[in-house]
Amino acid sequence: MAGPGDNTRNRSVRGGDVDVFKRAVSVCMRAVSGDNELEVSFSKDKPVLAGTIARLPELPKKATATDIAVTRGMGDSMALRRARHDPRIHMKLAPEGKLARSIFDSVEQARVEAIGSRAMQGVSDNIAQMLEDRYAKANYVAITEQSEAPLEDALALLVRERLTGRPAPASAGQVVEFWRPWIEDKAGIDLNGLADKLEDQQAFARVVRDMLASMEMAEELGEDEETEDENEDDDSPQGEEESQEGGEDDSGSEDSQAEESDTSSEDQESGESESSDASADDLSDDQDLDSETPGEAKRQDNPFANLPREIDYKVYTTEFDETVGAEELCDEEELERLRAFLDKQLANLQGVVGRLANRLQRRLMAQQNRSWDFDLEEGVLDTARLMRVVIDPMQPLSFKWERDTQFRDTVVTLVLDNSGSMRGRPITVAATCADILARTLERCGVSVEILGFTTRAWKGGQSREKWLKEGKPANPGRLNDLRHIIYKSADAPWRRARRNLGLMMREGLLKENIDGEALLWAHQRLIARPEQRKIMMVISDGAPVDDSTLSVNPGNYLEKHLRGVIELIETRSPVELLAIGIGHDVTRYYRRAVTIVDAEELAGAMTEQLASLFGEETRRDTRRLSRRA
Repeated sequence: MAGPGDNTRNRSVRGGDVDVFKRAVSVCMRAVSGDNELEVSFSKDKPVLAGTIARLPELPKKATATDIAVTRGMGDSMALRRARHDPRIHMKLAPEGKLARSIFDSVEQARVEAIGSRAMQGVSDNIAQMLEDRYAKANYVAITEQSEAPLEDALALLVRERLTGRPAPASAGQVVEFWRPWIEDKAGIDLNGLADKLEDQQAFARVVRDMLASMEMAEELGEDEETEDENEDDDSPQGEEESQEGGEDDSGSEDSQAEESDTSSEDQESGESESSDASADDLSDDQDLDSETPGEAKRQDNPFANLPREIDYKVYTTEFDETVGAEELCDEEELERLRAFLDKQLANLQGVVGRLANRLQRRLMAQQNRSWDFDLEEGVLDTARLMRVVIDPMQPLSFKWERDTQFRDTVVTLVLDNSGSMRGRPITVAATCADILARTLERCGVSVEILGFTTRAWKGGQSREKWLKEGKPANPGRLNDLRHIIYKSADAPWRRARRNLGLMMREGLLKENIDGEALLWAHQRLIARPEQRKIMMVISDGAPVDDSTLSVNPGNYLEKHLRGVIELIETRSPVELLAIGIGHDVTRYYRRAVTIVDAEELAGAMTEQLASLFGEETRRDTRRLSRRA
């Protein structure tokens, strides 16, 4: 990520330079990844790449040249993974065993980083600095025996050395030397052949599997799903030969043809609704397990990539649509003024936050299902057993220890209707609800994203003007310029985004509302998140309305699309959907909905709705575990 004229590597970042540096890193990551939609944020949370969202660590207040290089190295690493890694191939060829899978993941990351390091010297230097910092913080220099040295890191560094010619970082050099003789003895030939397969992920992964078998891990490899797919397609040898040639475009088309074939054959079978439901449950379980794999944020497939034919909906043009941050639509001074106005509305609701947070927090924490092992020789003193010692001093003390449990982390997206019909009291209530829920859920450790949707203009805007110039084609579909607003991203803390919510108080912001496309947009963002549980809450006042679209299409055009999108999310997506009607009953659209008139009702009605939502998940997990047992 270093380029000509970039002199920030040799000095610290001070004051306003931090924002300039962040923008430069974001632009470079989009360029390296080839994804202009990549959303880059900086946070104190753990760095992660999930779909089109990349989160990097926040720079220290007095960032040094090393801090800069480490951050850029992480950005380069994520961007290269986004550009050169296919999660579908990776999941098909990944081993089943824990150690083998860890090695497989580490070596794949070394491959994508090596591609960039060989092409760009600056990227190579940044990644080297990042690795040096990572292993130094892990205190690898203190490792004195091979049994303490992680094999996955040693092998990944050896692979990096062979592919780039750069030695292992000094902080991990000893770890590599502990394992080098054994690895080269067992898998030296395969190790030497990796460079020829660098650009072909599938071929590279197969060599890594051969290496694992040579290193006596054949039992951990499991079945090769890619090989199984080829065997199933023996009736079409031409397609199999093309797949073996490794052509990316041909492979992609064959995969889609195979999926269509499978789908059509399943549709022809009758009387299998029960088995289909069971398969869906198993698939959901498998996705949960995949997402629990440490060290990798799996990008989930969008279940709405191909909308059903019964949803007859089209868009005349997306040329004038926009997705913007709230801060881009208003200057800082006006945002502060608008936020102050919203704060006046919140003055009498401070107690609501505490009550709602306490009740929700109890529900969330209950999902951990904590359990303990008793009568241990060490651990936490079991005070309940002290009575035995009092009665008989010869009795030994009893200890207990909490079992490790996986806590299903949660993200909630709030989707706010910013239409003209919400003007006045309804939009104030919506902003108030978003503010209270964001603070409450953040206290409970739940990530929250706040989005808004409206249009850029009344009566169709530039889209309608284009339609008029082109001769008014019949049935143009959606005919307006969308405006989707990001008030708060899931990774941004509430204190930094609180000012943005004041934008909803701005005169002239609220126009038309096209709910169906807004839900699809919010769903796409949500489905890419790394959290295991995903909840979408829609705050609206009723049906979608856009005069420009409805004047040239059937009167129920937008409403029909909204119903179709809601049904898809509620029946085919892992996202859980909840709606809040502001002064209007929205139960005719959503299965799970509640209506409120004023923000004072939030502590009662909303608490019960959210509490029951979390309670249902707990019961569903219990049933799932009992079926597996």
